[in-house]
Amino acid sequence: MKKMTFPAGFSWGTATASYQVEGAWDEDGKGESIWDRFSHTEGRIATGDTGDVACDQYHRYAEDAAIMKQIGMRGYRFSVSWSRIFPDASGKVNQAGLDYYSRLTDELLKNGVMPFPTLYHWDLPQWLQDQGGWANRDIITHFATYAETVVNALGDRIKNWMVFNEPWVFVYLGYLYGVHAPGIRDSDLGVKASHIVNLAQASAMKAMRATGKIEQVGSAYSMASTYPYSDSADDKAAAERQHAWNNVWFLDPSIKGAYPNAYIEQEKMLRKMDVRPGDMEACVEKPDFIGINLYQRSIVENDPNNRNLGLRQHRGPGPQTAFGWEIWPAALYQMIKRIDKDYGLPIYITENGCSFPTGPDANGRVPDQDRIDFYHGFVGQVGRAIDEGCDVRGYYGWTLIDNFEWAEGFRQRFGIVHVDFETQKRTIKDSGYWFRDLIAANEIEYDETLV
Repeated sequence: MKKMTFPAGFSWGTATASYQVEGAWDEDGKGESIWDRFSHTEGRIATGDTGDVACDQYHRYAEDAAIMKQIGMRGYRFSVSWSRIFPDASGKVNQAGLDYYSRLTDELLKNGVMPFPTLYHWDLPQWLQDQGGWANRDIITHFATYAETVVNALGDRIKNWMVFNEPWVFVYLGYLYGVHAPGIRDSDLGVKASHIVNLAQASAMKAMRATGKIEQVGSAYSMASTYPYSDSADDKAAAERQHAWNNVWFLDPSIKGAYPNAYIEQEKMLRKMDVRPGDMEACVEKPDFIGINLYQRSIVENDPNNRNLGLRQHRGPGPQTAFGWEIWPAALYQMIKRIDKDYGLPIYITENGCSFPTGPDANGRVPDQDRIDFYHGFVGQVGRAIDEGCDVRGYYGWTLIDNFEWAEGFRQRFGIVHVDFETQKRTIKDSGYWFRDLIAANEIEYDETLV
């Protein structure tokens, strides 16, 4: 074990998403989102839950900001609900929606917490989905207008922004596999949407920078370190294809103006995606930082029978969270090292966390030692990467409060603060107090032998 000290000004925080925590799904002029529609459709959510109330942060944001201050958080990564700002196809701004995020911003700043908003964390306005959503190129202009509107409203106080959260997830789980909103299973729409999202990301970044009000803008990408199943050349090549598709498919176009080699028949796939002349140049808008969301790793074996990516995945042997995700702390270290080497841009760990069901005991305490162990392992590996020279600027744990976990409903608890969903009572878990002590000390021990 080795001890390290985090850089001065390191940004410690937590992350949430609007649909998962806000509630108030139809208040103050908010329009319907695809997650409102999806969760209200029977059979879509495993538990039958909805985010109609969620954690009621729309009304309890001051309480949550005070909890952040108590823990010592220096930043809060929240997302803006697009359907609060543009609730319908009229193009008219809903001022009440902007006012809410203005109040939230002021409350965070009052408590010494840096607002770090994400413009899109999956809750597309339903009126846009009715027009084809991310599979319709018209959305590019709508998204740039939305981005510019929000930055103009809040950019006097907020300087650091994110465009997308996990485009891989909302594109492929929403349009290819159909397990997330809008619940579509269409391979042609899925790959076409992936390209349009890359165009939209660049367009939004340009619009945001044109306001002159921002200092940093990037996106948060879902990533999983890829480990070859064996030392064979075929398995190593398969791991590289998985890395290209899963980790940097939505990153390379913005920096390199090209898609990474992920598919067995790459050129055929690009035609299927409807990549037009001038598109790749239009995708280029270099981010100021790269956000890494990582929960686990991928173990990949070559599979000649898979005609798309030519691979299959294997479950790892490590311990698992309640979600069934393998706990492998070195995966985060390996991912940071790879992204630092390949791109040389500042990095934020924008999500990392675990689900465990521990609730309050007879004394009202939440003794979630398994979550503490998880965080100690993963945060330690962030420290290891920094010790070896990687430019990591912050760590945002997932998540602040137990919340609506998408298609899983309320049965997966990721928070460092427990929420009683009947009463909305918040209780800081032992992991939350562990975070308080970590932030105060600004140092951690890590295992430098993990691979």
